[in-house]
Amino acid sequence: MDREKPPLPPILLGGLQLEGLEILLVDSDPQGSARDWAAAHEEQPVPVVGIDRPIIDKSLKSMGRKDFIVIDGAPQIEALAVSAIKSADFILIPVQPSPYDVWATSDLVDLVKARIEIMDGKLQAAFVISRAIKGTNICNEITSALADYGLPVLTSRITQRVIYPTSAATGQTVFEREPDGEAAHEIQALIAEIKQLLK
Repeated sequence: MDREKPPLPPILLGGLQLEGLEILLVDSDPQGSARDWAAAHEEQPVPVVGIDRPIIDKSLKSMGRKDFIVIDGAPQIEALAVSAIKSADFILIPVQPSPYDVWATSDLVDLVKARIEIMDGKLQAAFVISRAIKGTNICNEITSALADYGLPVLTSRITQRVIYPTSAATGQTVFEREPDGEAAHEIQALIAEIKQLLK
């Protein structure tokens, strides 16, 4: 797992679990980042399964009914990305405030937009800026650059904070470490914004 990046899928599910929802985290990355994260916690409250073959859409049918299933994807592997996209109602694309991250999303955005067209707009997708640095204008610049892709950019931001990598290292989320902290509040704001779009 890249300890420098906020592990968004587990954190999102940690927040949803606090609401009493039935959840599941699917790790479709062959590197097994989410599985490594889960294994670091002896009594992991977030259920995690690994499906790192392009059969995600078929495999999820046998998993039973869940309120939210979050797939931690591997966008650099097209077959896995396509399978994950086929399984989704909503696709969240985290982008760091860097032109390199904006450029790197191009192929994934093409796949997502093609699927949106096939599904006649029933699939939704949006960007979220991750590792935002407070007091800088780069997020506004990145938001403008992302607008060219034709997908919405969420107003919620995931700020660069020490608590994200330190909680990830022990298989926890910010909700376990600092339930009333600023990181927990920004994740809750992100969840609320996503749920509003899904209504």
